[in-house]
Amino acid sequence: MAAAQNLTSEREVRLHNLRQLTFEGENAEAYWSFEGDRLIFQSRPPGRDECDQIYVLDPATGERELASTGLGRTTCAYFYPGDDRILYSSTHHYARACPAPPDFSRGYVWPLYPSFDIFAANADGSHLQQLTTSFGYDAEATFSPTGHRIVFTSIRDGDLDLYSMAPDGSDVRRITDRLGYDGGAFFSPDGTQIVWRAHYPETEEEREDYLALLADGLIRPSVLDIYVADADGSNPRRLTANGAANFAPYWHPSGQQIAFSSNMDDPGGRNFELYVVNVDGSGLERVTWSEGFDGFPVFHPDGARLVFASNRNQSHEGNTNLFLADWRGEAAAGLQEAHGPPGAIR
Repeated sequence: MAAAQNLTSEREVRLHNLRQLTFEGENAEAYWSFEGDRLIFQSRPPGRDECDQIYVLDPATGERELASTGLGRTTCAYFYPGDDRILYSSTHHYARACPAPPDFSRGYVWPLYPSFDIFAANADGSHLQQLTTSFGYDAEATFSPTGHRIVFTSIRDGDLDLYSMAPDGSDVRRITDRLGYDGGAFFSPDGTQIVWRAHYPETEEEREDYLALLADGLIRPSVLDIYVADADGSNPRRLTANGAANFAPYWHPSGQQIAFSSNMDDPGGRNFELYVVNVDGSGLERVTWSEGFDGFPVFHPDGARLVFASNRNQSHEGNTNLFLADWRGEAAAGLQEAHGPPGAIR
């Protein structure tokens, strides 16, 4: 693993010994193995087509190996507890080619490719097994640390809701039912809660826009909020309410804090930074101060390190790489650049 210098600003007091793990292509959504010795992530290396594939990276050496088929489009990979198996979503079983990008004539939208299904495989990509078979978007799957359930997003009942299932794909249970997008869910370290991003249209105009886009396999992620609930979806609590795009929440191993990405401090909505917030919505704190995109923060299982994706030190416009930092979790008296009430529900 190569080191890079001067990657942090004086205001990024939570990050220490920041190191760059990737240096080319587009790289994002890196998640630790449960043992904490490998990362699984999606990447589009230079020279490939426009579709991401799944790779496993050794952060100590920088060595990485392709873990998906190399066909179609893949997203949202995660390790099984025990680290001998992996989860990811793919379109390769419907078509070998990369699906077409979305039409941005209706603004910035995310595509919901109906050919996405969830697969399991050995950590080296062998012995591929399809876990979901319903036509429509099935993706964003992650595992409970207890090993008993997978949480994922699906449109199988006509809306984008969260579901859970057994490790073999059986016993599927719907756990959210409010109109709107529920996605990117993760179990708490003890498996008793989930955190996720959501957009629930409030006005008739918002509902019409949401449903019209959904009918065309699209969503508009301009306003997203972070929610926490019990693992079965009960007792939902909203952690942000700032009119911004808050996404990619992830638990600290203590279960007391959640890291996430947001553009709440950029009126133009283009600059995303990392934040942490207490699980009750208090103590919102900005972590990064870098131009461009900082997102997908993921704590190491020991809580002492943080991996995230960033545009910093980019080799070309839009280049996104993975970075690893030691996490200074203790209070930094006099240095904390806190954002109090604006994004938190007290």
